[in-house]
Amino acid sequence: MGLFGGGGLETGRIDPAAPLAHRMRPRTLGEVVGQEHFCGEGRLLRRMIDADRLASVIFYGPPGTGKTSLAYVIAHHSRAAFVPVNATTSNVKEIREIIARAADRRRRTAWEDAAGQRTVLFVDELHRFNRAQQDVLLPDVESGTVILIGATTHNPFFVINSPLLSRSQIFEFKPLVPEHVRILLERALADEERGLAEPRLGKPDVRMDGEALDHLVKVCAGDARRALNALEVGVLSSEPDARGVVHFDLALAEDSIQRKAIVYDRDEDEHYDTASAFIKSMRGSDPDAALYWMAKMFEGGEDPRFIARRVVICAAEDVGNAAPNALVLAVAAQQAAEFVGMPEARIPLAEAVTYIACAPKSNAAYLAVDAAIRDVREGRTLPVPDDLKGTGYRGAERLGHGKGYKYAHDYEGHWVDQNYIPTTRIYYRPTEEGHEKQLKERLDAIRKARGISDETGEKTGD
Repeated sequence: MGLFGGGGLETGRIDPAAPLAHRMRPRTLGEVVGQEHFCGEGRLLRRMIDADRLASVIFYGPPGTGKTSLAYVIAHHSRAAFVPVNATTSNVKEIREIIARAADRRRRTAWEDAAGQRTVLFVDELHRFNRAQQDVLLPDVESGTVILIGATTHNPFFVINSPLLSRSQIFEFKPLVPEHVRILLERALADEERGLAEPRLGKPDVRMDGEALDHLVKVCAGDARRALNALEVGVLSSEPDARGVVHFDLALAEDSIQRKAIVYDRDEDEHYDTASAFIKSMRGSDPDAALYWMAKMFEGGEDPRFIARRVVICAAEDVGNAAPNALVLAVAAQQAAEFVGMPEARIPLAEAVTYIACAPKSNAAYLAVDAAIRDVREGRTLPVPDDLKGTGYRGAERLGHGKGYKYAHDYEGHWVDQNYIPTTRIYYRPTEEGHEKQLKERLDAIRKARGISDETGEKTGD
């Protein structure tokens, strides 16, 4: 644990043995790259930092996007004491000691400032704290004894206690765009004090090929730490030529940065986000996108049964009666996937996914059942008419059950005008998409014969 105050880190010295990604961390807001949506000029977090009026915040986003770096930039800018801890190694005892010192610091400095010196507590990997450990922070975050900066790669709404969330501003970090990663790599190549530029003692001169730089930018997928680590590994693992030059070509770049591990957590937000993109791609009639998201779930170790359930639901909810075979195919794919297992399960599921994505769409049945459920829940609970009540027991006839019921198959066209609910109301409104157009034509004719208004659902002839 370290303590920083007075607007900067404890020392300005740079450890030459530290990894390049650590050495190249931004020291000022002007060096921060990316996250303009909250850290750009005039944005909320930028204003809070410039005014040194930081409130408790949670930084959330993928690795290598600048969460920890921005926390240390805040340490440089703030007059508050800065105490960093990592939740993987910290515990309740340490947190209580930090809070006690923060309260004492606030009292001791109150003569300089009516509020006393504030303490910023930076907790990296905040999601590693369990619920009880998070609860320890609550009273002192609320009272302002400490200002919390929590950093996490996990969706805070899944892993952080609601009371702590309600007391914190949440800032979502996005993966860096290629232009940002390029800036950071070029900065590291040119920096003579912290980077890989020739004047650094004992460091070779690096000559970077454009295609090698392009490869690092592309393959790191927005993770600046991964790009800088690959650059450093490539340089340090290469023998310089007679002139002391390391030629960083495409082959070296490919060797230095391996295939990126798929960012996919089977029980948290990446799981739900990918499943959401998968369903929305099928709904939006994009089979290629749907196949990509399904492939990502497969490669991330997702249970094929989870994918199959999403396919069945989409077939019923989004295709519906516009292409009734979609549900038949989806259920068949689900059963086939269960029967054959992976890796072959991918094939019937792909068949169903591409069919559903290409099929005409209608959510009329889905909307209809939800409207009916809403009516029941809101008090439109109607009694069953006597003519529709069951007659399969002795005494039903004496009660008048079934009396007056008209058996549809006894009439021409297998239909007869008859009320099946005490007050008519239209729930199902077929579209003109695919097969549902035929259903609409038949249902429109039936409703017209019954004298039911398409607008109100009421009988116009009554």
